[in-house]
Amino acid sequence: MNVIAAVDRNWAIGNKNALLVKIPRDQKMFMEMTQGKVVVMGRRTLESLPQKQPLKNRTNIILSSNKNYVVKGAMVVHCVEELLEELKKYQSDDIFIAGGETVYRQLLPYCDTAHITKIDYEYEADAYFPKLDELPEWKLVADSEEQTYFDLEYYFLQYRKRTVKP
Repeated sequence: MNVIAAVDRNWAIGNKNALLVKIPRDQKMFMEMTQGKVVVMGRRTLESLPQKQPLKNRTNIILSSNKNYVVKGAMVVHCVEELLEELKKYQSDDIFIAGGETVYRQLLPYCDTAHITKIDYEYEADAYFPKLDELPEWKLVADSEEQTYFDLEYYFLQYRKRTVKP
């Protein structure tokens, strides 16, 4: 499974249920990578999207503990176990975990690839992604040239989970 996120220098991902910054090239990359695939997100992440609607041309699976939560055009599951059972229907490479903080923390152990847009700036934030650079099981395997959006510098990074030999 894949995890995909845009983070700042401190691995922050959001503030007040909104992205820290919208970088068109990052959003385009997200769209291209997830088009026709499965995206998994929490209720609050879904509700932060335009018109609070599922993402078009993707299978949207929403993780919410609220048993009465219903979303037109998306499947709702209520616990990680139920989600993992549902995800067995799909190719692992076609699954993208798309936030927020709680969902990332719950599902990172099941992922093997992380697509991270690392923004060289510190934002005011209240939601964070796990710091992959500090987790021994994760290794940076690819990084892009410096990208710029106005005066903002950022990089497209890819991490892989190390295979631990017994």
